[in-house]
Amino acid sequence: MKVVNLKQAILQAWKERWSDYQWAINIKKNLGTKGATWDYLNLAEALMEQALIGPSPNPLILSYLKYAITSQMVSYSSVLTAISKFDDFSRDLCVKSLLEIMDMFSNHLSCHGKAEECIGLCRALLNVVVWLLLGCAWYCDRLRELGPSASTEASLGACQERLHSLVSSTKNRALVHIARLEEQGSWSNVEQAIVKLTEGIGSVTNQTLKSKLEESVSLVKGIPHMLSAQSDPPAHPSFPSVHAFIMLEGTMNLTGETQPLVEQLMMIKRMQRIPTPLFVLEIWKACFTGLIESPEGTEELKWTAFMFLKIPQVLLKLKSPQSDRGQDFMDDVNVAFEYLLKLTPLLDKADQRCNCDCLNMLLQECNKLGLLSDSNATNLSTKREYAPRQKTTENANIQPNPGLILRAEPTVTNILKTVDADHSKSPEGLLGVLAHMLSGKSLDLLLAAAAATGKLKSFARKFIKLNEFPKHISGEGSKSASVRALLFDISFLMLCHVVQTYGSEVILSEPSPSGETPFFETWLLTCMPEEGKILNPDHPCFRPESGKVESLVALLNNSSEMKLVQMKWHEICLSTPAAILEVLNAWENGVLSVDAVQKITDNIKGKVCSMAICAVAWLVAHVRMLGRDEREKPQTMIRQLVTPLFGENTLQFYNERVVIMSSILEHMCADVFQQTGLLLRAPLEGQEPIPYRNLLPAKEPIHEALRRQFQAVLRKGWVDSRALHLFESLLHIGGVFWFTNNLVKELLKETRKEWANRVVELLYSIFCLDTQQITLTLLGTILPNLLTDPAHWHSLADPPGKALAKLSVWCALSSFSTHHKGQASARQRKRQREDIEDYSSLFPLDDTQPSKLMRLLSSNEDEPVTLSSPGDRSMSSSLSASQLHTVNMRDPLNRVLANLFLLISSILGSKMAGPHTQFVHSFMEECVECLEQGHRGSILQFLPFTMVSELVKLPAMAKPKVVLAITDLTLPLGRRVAAKAISAL
Repeated sequence: MKVVNLKQAILQAWKERWSDYQWAINIKKNLGTKGATWDYLNLAEALMEQALIGPSPNPLILSYLKYAITSQMVSYSSVLTAISKFDDFSRDLCVKSLLEIMDMFSNHLSCHGKAEECIGLCRALLNVVVWLLLGCAWYCDRLRELGPSASTEASLGACQERLHSLVSSTKNRALVHIARLEEQGSWSNVEQAIVKLTEGIGSVTNQTLKSKLEESVSLVKGIPHMLSAQSDPPAHPSFPSVHAFIMLEGTMNLTGETQPLVEQLMMIKRMQRIPTPLFVLEIWKACFTGLIESPEGTEELKWTAFMFLKIPQVLLKLKSPQSDRGQDFMDDVNVAFEYLLKLTPLLDKADQRCNCDCLNMLLQECNKLGLLSDSNATNLSTKREYAPRQKTTENANIQPNPGLILRAEPTVTNILKTVDADHSKSPEGLLGVLAHMLSGKSLDLLLAAAAATGKLKSFARKFIKLNEFPKHISGEGSKSASVRALLFDISFLMLCHVVQTYGSEVILSEPSPSGETPFFETWLLTCMPEEGKILNPDHPCFRPESGKVESLVALLNNSSEMKLVQMKWHEICLSTPAAILEVLNAWENGVLSVDAVQKITDNIKGKVCSMAICAVAWLVAHVRMLGRDEREKPQTMIRQLVTPLFGENTLQFYNERVVIMSSILEHMCADVFQQTGLLLRAPLEGQEPIPYRNLLPAKEPIHEALRRQFQAVLRKGWVDSRALHLFESLLHIGGVFWFTNNLVKELLKETRKEWANRVVELLYSIFCLDTQQITLTLLGTILPNLLTDPAHWHSLADPPGKALAKLSVWCALSSFSTHHKGQASARQRKRQREDIEDYSSLFPLDDTQPSKLMRLLSSNEDEPVTLSSPGDRSMSSSLSASQLHTVNMRDPLNRVLANLFLLISSILGSKMAGPHTQFVHSFMEECVECLEQGHRGSILQFLPFTMVSELVKLPAMAKPKVVLAITDLTLPLGRRVAAKAISAL
């Protein structure tokens, strides 16, 4: 009835020629509605219908509408919706008057009502954009049909102006973006209108008008992508965190999979907004630096494999996600090499170290993989002036490592095929292949190539299978017995070498395909000493049946040399420790003389080197348990076993096997001998010590060592491999909390802005040693302590406070992007996980129970903030998108993030300001800057919805794009919160 009465009232007012305010008074008196219900009666639409009946608008009724708008009887959204329903563009005067009505408020569109009303404004804006696009398209068609006409062009210009002024405002575009997501089909109307307009633009002869129309269309088209446009990257000459991350991967994680490495690099590139050419350049710089400073021997080969085999594959994966701009990426790689060519001293030093033209080889590799075009590769190689070193008698025959590594890669595949074949009939053929692998540095080359290309695990599997092969004995002669002994020995030596060079995870990370555990795996788990693994010398694994032990002792003591026929080598290896214990006891009790012991140790190492390794493995565990005075005899036995035996009657390939045996034993004994400051043997001329051992300075407190090393790294501006190893040792010794806390203290001391930023980049890369655990400590313990204790607030002042906020966000994003994929690297798994804090007591699962953290905050918590949402119910102050997505809150990282955001929310809502509130502002700004879009699965899903309205009060955050970025627009509630916040800006 009211609607009918409304129309009658309008007609009566027109007949009686009421003035606008008279009309308003009468209509309110007669229809007696209050506030927003005029929209419910569609007042705006009713007035417009009556005003636009004839060819020209009715000025009196239009004045009523204008009065209703000015006196806020009708909402902007209802007026815009009414305008968008008018579709007869041939009535120029009517269209003109509608555009004039829009002008009354289009430059200050806002809505301070409930969330539903704000969503209504979003929808109305989208409809008006469609209406204006259709209007422009209609006038373009008219120009095409009737030829150029000043009046049509004027009408077209008027529509275009209004469209441009609407969509040039970021706020309006953001509201249209929300409407687009709110109603799935609505955007297709915009797209159809754009198609119509684009077809008609050609008939516009006025070039200025045409270009303005095109600009408006491109603004509308850009609405769905408005969040992906990034600001300009900061101008930096170098990026220490890329450099240090590559150093870390090259030094400690050659066997790691390529994908996590690529994702982590992309993360750093995104967070720091590094341009691609400089990013690729930084990767190459780090590779060259790592290669130049790597210790000689295995480490150098590992770096060479990393640089020439793994990094080109990494770049190939960096290119593939941008398949649409693969050509751009090739150009970027080309530019990166152009920059690299200018670093002549770096290239010269690398060439001198490797004795070859490194850059040229890299160019060839990149060209093969399609990272560089042929013309660019040729062009770049001509620019590099390579002056080879003079051939001296020493280096004439030495082949450069890069060439060897590149040749080793296909060899790995061939060897895997060869070992796979069935050798039960004639195992001799295999021996030739294995012997070739043992000669010179072949084994290290092949292992490095396999590690860099991800084939090391299958390589190790094959050798475990090979090590099982000699278990099966049938009636055998002396020849087949020696072949069997050699197959067992060589595979055992190779596997021990793999474990010492690349870590036991290579072998233990995947269970063996067959049900039973192979001998080598059992031995590795229970009997092999490794860094950070202490063995019990009295463990049952070292105590086999006494009968077997006695017969072995008799065999070792009586015969002039070991017999091979019918020997079960697996059993012999497991019995050796017990036999050694018998011999040691006999010697210590004066039953055996030194010469007799020497004869026994010669027998042990004389033919099958694996026995010596099993003996020393037990002796090392035994010596660890002894006091200084009791160590002399067992250490003498170790020395006897380490020294090679040069006799005539030894088994084939003895010299090659002994080299590997000595290196394995040296690594095993290094720690035990270091404890008493003894040398295992006199250092040989030209032989390198074991790299990265004994880095910690003696007699210096560890916090002092950490501080000094960090200051050295900071002055230098980048982290080298030696520093990374030292930091890792300190992380082991001090634990995660101690390590993180002390480094954060170093950051908070830095009062110069550019230095504080440099510290952030360096710390981020040092924290990559164990991102997950360090992030949990940083966000779960250290930040809450700093934010809740007023005594610490002064340390959060800028610049170090802002820098710490940046570091925290980077760590949170990195951990969050990788933790659900379970990508702890082998290095991080090696360390015993420590429970940093009992997360359950700090953050109880049950939300009703106030956690320790929230009790800390209750002192500055005001009345809970409420927010009008659908149905206008008040929302819990902790409700966030993560709860609506039902994220697993038993996960420590999710819990820590949720609680950190609750803490931040309470600080923002409190009435007390200080450096800690400044820190929170910086934290949120950094979150927005680093995130691509407010998409599901980012750390901002833990942000309570109520916090959005608090954040908008900060000048840096009061931007439509920021609101879109921090709310989850996939959720209806997220869209309402965003619409409400943006409408009020």
